[in-house]
Amino acid sequence: MTARVARLAERKKDALNPGVERAVQSQRAKGKMLARERIEHLLDAGSFQEIDLLVRHRFSGMGIERSRPYTDGVITGFGTIDGRRVCVFSQDFTVFGGALGEAHAEKIQKLQELAVDVGVPVIGLGDSGGARIQEGVVSLNGYGGIFFRNVLASGVVPQISVILGPCAGGAVYSPAMTDFIFMVHETSHMFITGPDVVKTVTGEDVTLEQLGGAMSHATRSGVASFVAADEKSCLDDVRYLLSYLPSNNLEMPPMSERPADAEAERPELRDIVPPSPNQPYDMRKVIAAVVDEGEYFEYFPLWAGSITCGFARLAGRVIGIVGNQPAVLAGVLDIDSSEKAARFVRTCDAFNIPLVTFVDVPGFMPGTDQEYGGIIRHGAKLLYAYCEATVPRIQIITRKAYGGAYVVMDSKSIGTDFAFAWPSAELAVMGPQGAVEIVYRRELADSPDPTSRRAELVEEYTERYANPYVAAERGYVDDVIDPADTRKVLARTLDLLASKREELPRRKHGNIPL
Repeated sequence: MTARVARLAERKKDALNPGVERAVQSQRAKGKMLARERIEHLLDAGSFQEIDLLVRHRFSGMGIERSRPYTDGVITGFGTIDGRRVCVFSQDFTVFGGALGEAHAEKIQKLQELAVDVGVPVIGLGDSGGARIQEGVVSLNGYGGIFFRNVLASGVVPQISVILGPCAGGAVYSPAMTDFIFMVHETSHMFITGPDVVKTVTGEDVTLEQLGGAMSHATRSGVASFVAADEKSCLDDVRYLLSYLPSNNLEMPPMSERPADAEAERPELRDIVPPSPNQPYDMRKVIAAVVDEGEYFEYFPLWAGSITCGFARLAGRVIGIVGNQPAVLAGVLDIDSSEKAARFVRTCDAFNIPLVTFVDVPGFMPGTDQEYGGIIRHGAKLLYAYCEATVPRIQIITRKAYGGAYVVMDSKSIGTDFAFAWPSAELAVMGPQGAVEIVYRRELADSPDPTSRRAELVEEYTERYANPYVAAERGYVDDVIDPADTRKVLARTLDLLASKREELPRRKHGNIPL
């Protein structure tokens, strides 16, 4: 037995260092961590239990049979983050460039199935050259199996993709189907086709960073949920995100101790909305004043800036926040902001996270670019997401709430549990200026002094309609509250809604306007 144990120890020693030394040094020269180092940094110290350490490929052809390193280029296993269980895989660029072959794919698929069976998040640390060319269609089949399991796990356990190197071709579709994508500035790259192919096909000259870098996907494509300056910061952010998420769809998010100031007044909120309705302000300042310790983890902070989404705690409870951002395009809803918010609302609903919506929306973005790009279809995604959500939902109207955009932003008519308005709220079909131009068009045309008459009519319309009291009389708003009491009101309504249970009609699935 002693000799067998010794042979096992020797095999495991080889398996723990399967990479070619030249590849290891190349990885370090790029400032990148090794696959095992990433796992060690991500998980609680000493908690990682590896599985399939001794797996090797069994493929022959094109010379690959001469090299059969253990792990086959991906490390899989489970451990804990802040004491909570997770499954994790980490692709090893020092072994076959992290390329995915049959055995490599089977290890990831096995881990995905394990995560769903035991109900824990699955985290993928990606650093791969793509499909293993030597294994041909077998590697493509492996990707298909991973994609299929991504979909089966969707909405069941949180799925997090961390891109720490290249991710190209068909490989990008697994991260795209997960809940969150993290990237590292100037290290991570994602694209369907590389710069050389783009140059050949379209004639465009584009760099790797411009085409698929972290900032491109964080600011333009809406692919990267979060971007970090370096790998360690990125992995720290993953740990932080998980502090807001339940382990699976049958659990509630982690509770924190209720702070002593849970129902404290926030007098600064009384003066945060400018006196002029056309003057901008930062909705993130409103959010920071309301949530516990001012901590707000923003989702897609660099993309679709006219809306802000993110996670926070209020009275110790995890909440998802959606808010129009008056500091960017007056907080208008456009294609990107509608899609961003819809995705976030559905993510929160899938994982039992209550939603708080701060409303200051002048409407949907006008223009041919928006209409031809499908603003109707994209705006309907956000409407659908809210209508479908069964988690506790609370709406706070801070200022403008105009037209269909007001309805879409989780109004009472589409099922929000509570709707509150500040005294500065303006609920109307459209702004006073536009309304007067339409309703009193003939009167203004016949007036000897249209400028003066227009001003009178705007003032009259504003006084009569651009306020929250007509809506409150109808019950469309549950109460008009002092802005300083927002934190207290939210804490109390969240306490009440903690036991909310709502079931959708039995069906295979709805048909969201994709």
